[in-house]
Parts: sequence; C-alpha cells; structure tokens
Amino acid sequence: MPASLRSKSFVVLALLPALLIFLVFAIIPIFWSAYYGFFDWKGLGAAKFIGLNNYEMMLQDPIFWRALKNNLILVASAIIGQVPIALLLALLLLKNSWFNRILRSAFFLPMVLSTVVVGLIWGYIYHPQIGLLNQVLEVLGLDSWTRAWLDDPKINMFAVSIPINWANIGPYLIIFIAALQNISSEIGDAAKIDGAIGWRKLFYVTLPIIWGTVVVTIVLCISGSLKAFDHVIVMTGGGPAQSTELLATYMYNNSFTIYRYGYGSAVSTMIILISALLIGLNYIITKRRG
Repeated sequence: MPASLRSKSFVVLALLPALLIFLVFAIIPIFWSAYYGFFDWKGLGAAKFIGLNNYEMMLQDPIFWRALKNNLILVASAIIGQVPIALLLALLLLKNSWFNRILRSAFFLPMVLSTVVVGLIWGYIYHPQIGLLNQVLEVLGLDSWTRAWLDDPKINMFAVSIPINWANIGPYLIIFIAALQNISSEIGDAAKIDGAIGWRKLFYVTLPIIWGTVVVTIVLCISGSLKAFDHVIVMTGGGPAQSTELLATYMYNNSFTIYRYGYGSAVSTMIILISALLIGLNYIITKRRG
C-alpha cells in the first residue's frame, strides 16, 4: 500500500470515532426532531400526526415573533459588537510579548467560565438595589440613569446582549490573532513602501487577506446567537412577561414545561431553518463584499 494511501486511511480511522459520535448525538437528532414536528406528542404515549399544524400555530403565536425579534437583536449585537471588538483587540495584542499574553488570557477568561456563572455575575451587576452598575451611576451623580435593567422591556434585551458579547469575544480574538500572524511580513513591508499605513493598511491590505476568517466569525456569531439560552435563563428566565424570550427558551418552555414535545420539535426545526437562511444571506452579502 502506498504511503500516501496509508496516511489517508489513518486519518479516516482516527476521525471515525468522533464522526460517529457527532452523527449519533447531533445529526440524527436534528432529523428526529424534524420528524416529530409533524406530530402532536406529549413525550409519552402515542404521537398523533397533524401535518403542518404545529408550524401554523407557531406562526400565529405572537410570543414566537417576539422571541425571533429578540434573537435578531442578539445576532445584530454580536456582529456589530463581537467581531469588530475582537478584531481591534487582535490588532492591538498581535505582538507576542508577555504583557500581551496576559491580556489575551484576560479577554479569553470569560469563555472559560460557566455560562451560569457569567449569568449570575451580570445578574448581580444589573440588580436594581445592590447592583454595581446602579451604584456606580449614583457615585457619578447620575441617579436619574439608574433603573431595573433586566425588568424594563425597552432595554432588557440590550442589557442581556452585553454579557453574552462579553463572554464570546475571547474565541474570536484568538481566531483573528491566528489569522493576522499568518500574514507574511513581506506583505506588510510592501504595503509600507506603497504608503499603506494605519487605517489604509487595515482596509486595503489586512482585511482583504483575512476576509475569509471574518466571514467564518460572522457565521459563528449568527449560529451562536440563534441558539443562545443559558445566559437568558439564568438572568431573566425569559421574563418579565416574556419580554426576553428567545427561540431556544421558547422551545424549552413548550417542550419541558408544558410538555408539547411535538410543538417544541417544530420550533427547533424552525431555528435551524432561520439559522440556515441568515447564514445564506451572510454568504451572499460577504461574497459580494469580498
């Protein structure tokens, strides 16, 4: 057997266990969930086939549309917040000095923390009586700005998006640093000779080279924002009055609180379809931009 063929066979065999686990616990449940989306099923007993009734009820439910709107707010805040901030930090911390390594670890630390811990920390920060945010505002003489940040329907989704963005900047920072370090120093030298420095170098040299990485991070932002769950459950539970309901919490409440497993399966399928649609639109827009 040729050496190249043996090498490929080894790679396939090495990846096979992980591929099987991913197939069993990720891919198959997606199709299984899509199947039960056509049934009226309580989780136990016989499932009654009802066709597209679950989807019809979903599209007529105002809570579903509110959850979708909230998820789109998270998607927009992630793309506008996480990607530019991570790229800016990567540019500032690109040099491999000991001080920059400490800062990289500090920015990555929130990703290491449990999402429950992050939710609890920010829940206390936003607390209307003992919260750090309101206390700082009072010290600064901005008492009129203090409020119950997680209880006000006008701002609570924006308040929720801040800790989610804070917790997810770290991975994108590492991705951008890796992409920037792969840029040849000769390209940078040539750019200087041509007069491309500062922002000109960023927009006309650096961004075009790492544009593929930018597209990947935007896709990760979209998929991560549409499946957001833990932070909201810990901080608000989807309330008050379902004003911070997300598609994932909407699915969870229908499936595991009121035992509408068929309906919850339809919602989960809809999340996948919406995610695919947004990622497709992102691909079209970024391809033109690229």
